Amino acid sequence: MAKRQISGSRAIVTGASSGIGRELARQLAAEGADVVLVARRRERLEQLAADIGSGGPKVEIVAGDLTDPAVRRAAIETARTKLGGLDILVNNAGVGAMGRFKDADPDRVRRVMEVNFFALVEMTRLALPLLGEGNDPVIVNVSSILGHRGIPQMSEYSASKFAVQGFSESLRAELAAGPIGLLVVSPGTTETEFFDSVVQKTGEPAFPEHRAVPPAKVARETLRAIRSRRHEITPYFWGKVLCWLNRLSPRLMDWYLARFG
Repeated sequence: MAKRQISGSRAIVTGASSGIGRELARQLAAEGADVVLVARRRERLEQLAADIGSGGPKVEIVAGDLTDPAVRRAAIETARTKLGGLDILVNNAGVGAMGRFKDADPDRVRRVMEVNFFALVEMTRLALPLLGEGNDPVIVNVSSILGHRGIPQMSEYSASKFAVQGFSESLRAELAAGPIGLLVVSPGTTETEFFDSVVQKTGEPAFPEHRAVPPAKVARETLRAIRSRRHEITPYFWGKVLCWLNRLSPRLMDWYLARFG
């Protein structure tokens, strides 16, 4: 099967104001895609739009919280009216939370699930009709290695990413007979602002430190996977090791991770 073309495509990138989302937007635009940038911080979106829009691609911004249905509708309508359609939906927006479950505010899990899962699901639901009219369309759900193996003191975040994983696998099967592809990206530790913007932090596991992956590398591997029609990638060596060891011996991983609980 021929590779998917990014040049000339029309994309929405959520969580585009920083980290992986920002780099994905930059690289999509650099390869000739028109982009709708979605995030809460308008000033960052405006700066990013100014940075990447000078090269020729159309860049539109929608500032707001994706848990708001009006913001999701605005993103889809902007793609429809300003870009003329939609070929790539990148569901990247997300938040974290850290600390023991027993110490957590009950609202913590609800906020994490609202952003990481429910907003992603409803954004996808809104986008499907427009994607169905697109050119070789694809949905990209940015998940986490914690959608494959939960770790202590990040129970809510892990649960939200397991939900993304299950939803993505089910939806991919439902879409298999049609034109829309679905890619899951499961990064590990990445050089982002993730730990600066958690919903609540009441503790932190003392895991051995590993070198974080630059978000530009995650974005490059994601675009490569889009072109080659991959179903899932894990652009982080230690993430691959964690998932492999968990498949090999879940009981051993339970014992190991309990040391940091």
